[in-house]
Amino acid sequence: MVNNMVDILELENVLQYNFVDKAILLRALTHTSAVSPGKRVQQSYQRLEFLGDRVLGLVVADLLFTRLPIAKEGELARALNSVVRKETCAAVAINLGLGSYIQMDKSEARTGGREKSSVLADACEAIIGAIYMDGGFENSYKFVKTKFAKHINAADKPQIDAKTILQEWAQGRGLATPQYLEVEREGPAHSPVFTIAVILPGFEKISAKGPSKKAAEQSVAELFLRREGIVDI
Repeated sequence: MVNNMVDILELENVLQYNFVDKAILLRALTHTSAVSPGKRVQQSYQRLEFLGDRVLGLVVADLLFTRLPIAKEGELARALNSVVRKETCAAVAINLGLGSYIQMDKSEARTGGREKSSVLADACEAIIGAIYMDGGFENSYKFVKTKFAKHINAADKPQIDAKTILQEWAQGRGLATPQYLEVEREGPAHSPVFTIAVILPGFEKISAKGPSKKAAEQSVAELFLRREGIVDI
């Protein structure tokens, strides 16, 4: 949680970008729970998240267009979606350690708010939006190109079976079999969004979303593997 100038400078070093307007960085790290309802539009990261999501999509599209010169439109779309999805943004946020800097109220923090994949993904997108607002497209382009590099490089490669890797890793260490729990189901019946948590005794629970239970299970297993440094994916 950012409390003083030392924390800000530390975070800027992690981001490899120095903000002219420090206030916009603080706003990019402010969860809605830390702001009174009437001030959330101006003081939380929601609007910056919206902007950052669009900047991220444009930058990744440009990078993939150059990197995959013979890819068809559908192939480019699939590669793009694999990079800009919430789970990838959350993985980047974990790698940057953004969770510890997010401002939120005590009740949200007590329920693991700083470890929620949705919160981490939102904060990552908000940071991109904040860099764009503070330093322009060139700096936001550089940030995305650098911090999302391994995901962009892997975008055209076959997707791994993260659930199998996690299960074999757990079994190889004499641990229990990872269990997947449906936490939430949102959206209309014809287009649901599932939130699935993976539970492994001795490890902090983590969750991810997907358009199906199977997709969400793969996403949360992949997020677990990245968080624990089990494999570099």
